Amino acid sequence: MTESTVRIGLVYPELLGTYGDRGNAVVLVERCRRRGITAELVEVAADEPLPDSLDLYLFGGGEDDPQSLASERMRASAASLTRAQASGAVVFAVCAGFQLIGASYETGAGEMLDGLGLVDMRTVGAAPRLIGEVVVDPEPTTHLPPVTGFENHSGRTTLGAGVRPLGPVSVGGGNGVGGVDGVLDDRLVGTYLHGPVLPRNPALADFLLRWIVGTDALTPIDDHLTDALHRERLAAATATGWRARLRDLRTNRG
Repeated sequence: MTESTVRIGLVYPELLGTYGDRGNAVVLVERCRRRGITAELVEVAADEPLPDSLDLYLFGGGEDDPQSLASERMRASAASLTRAQASGAVVFAVCAGFQLIGASYETGAGEMLDGLGLVDMRTVGAAPRLIGEVVVDPEPTTHLPPVTGFENHSGRTTLGAGVRPLGPVSVGGGNGVGGVDGVLDDRLVGTYLHGPVLPRNPALADFLLRWIVGTDALTPIDDHLTDALHRERLAAATATGWRARLRDLRTNRG
């Protein structure tokens, strides 16, 4: 177990906090504390430089105008994030944050935003907007159960050659390209899923923490309520997915 305080960074919450993704940071801190691991939530305001001393950097979702401002701030602090990653920091990016860790994002209005370039991927805003429940089947190497969440975005994200997604989608749009959602790299996860996604998927939260504190530190905790929520959301999303497929079949048959 790590002997120092685990520092969970919530980056630019006033810009990338539209969809309640703060809940992801709260859950990570709480899951540490319940295991006797000292942890703190560090909020990094948009007018502050990004520190290079955090253990995890959480980039949340936001609308186009705040996202544009966030992209400028992120690029200005790119060197700090690079140093942090070199020291083993983890990056978890959701929706707008996910788009901005790529090479570029072209908004629906045609504005081109340069990303951090942490991942070889590009996003273009397009219609229709993707809204609704999503189920992702994570890459087998993660040993994660299905991940559930809620998407609300117009992005179409294309991953570069050799870049791994978080996993294929069985319900919902995800990246909107290739039938997958998100991205999975060394100590980095990106996804379009809100909810927030980590309260709905405690196994994914622990997957991120494992990179920071190690497997041995993740002693069992009481997850009966979050496990029940996960089962309920998975069942609801699956049922919604089947209804949509039946509707499409009927429509196509005329």
